[in-house]
Amino acid sequence: MKLTVPTWLTLLRIVLIPVLVLVFYLPYKWTNLAAAVVFVLAAVTDWLDGWIARRYHQYSAFGAFLDPVADKLMVAVSLFLIVQDNPTIWMTIWAAVIVGREIAVSALREWMAELGQRATVKVASIGKIKTIVQMVALGCLLYSATPGIMTRQEIWLGDWIFHIGDWLLAVAAILTLWSGIQYLIAAWPTLQADEKKAVDSSRDAAKISHLTTRE
Repeated sequence: MKLTVPTWLTLLRIVLIPVLVLVFYLPYKWTNLAAAVVFVLAAVTDWLDGWIARRYHQYSAFGAFLDPVADKLMVAVSLFLIVQDNPTIWMTIWAAVIVGREIAVSALREWMAELGQRATVKVASIGKIKTIVQMVALGCLLYSATPGIMTRQEIWLGDWIFHIGDWLLAVAAILTLWSGIQYLIAAWPTLQADEKKAVDSSRDAAKISHLTTRE
C-alpha cells in the first residue's frame, strides 16, 4: 500500500487527537490557546489533504476511507472536551445532534455503498457550509475553555469568543440536521426500492417453501 501526501496529512490529523486531549488538560495558563492551535492545525490539514489530492491527483482507497474517519474522530473528541468543560443541557444537545448525525450518515453511506449507490449520498453544499461553521465554533469553544488554572474572564476576549462559539455550535447543529435530512431524502427512493425487493424475495421464498412442503 502506497501512502500519498494527503494520506500522511490524514494520519497526522489522527495523531493530533491525543495531542489535543493532552494539551487541553495541562495545568498551565496557555492550555486553551494551545488546544485551539492544535485543532486549527488539524482543520488546516483536512483542507490541505483534499486540495493536494485534487490538484495532483493523489487519490487512494485507503485515504478515501481514512479521511472521513479522522474528521469525525477529531470533531467527536473536541465536542467531548467542550461538553466536559461546559456541562450544560444545550451544549450537550448540540454535541449529541452532531455526533448522532455523523453516525447515522456514516451508516447510511455504508448501506448505499452495499447497494452500489454511494454517489447518491455525496456531500452537498449545505454539508460544506456546516463543516466550516462547525470548525469555527469548535475552535472558539476550545480557545475559551478553562480546564486549567485560568478563568474565562482571564482569557483575552474569553467571554465574547465563548458566546460566539456557543451560538455557532447551535447553528452548526441545525445545519447538521438539515444536511442529514437531505442525505435521507436523496437516499430514500433507493432504500424504498431495496426494501420492496427484499419483501418480494421473502414472499417468493415463502411461496417456494410452501409448494415444496405440499409436494
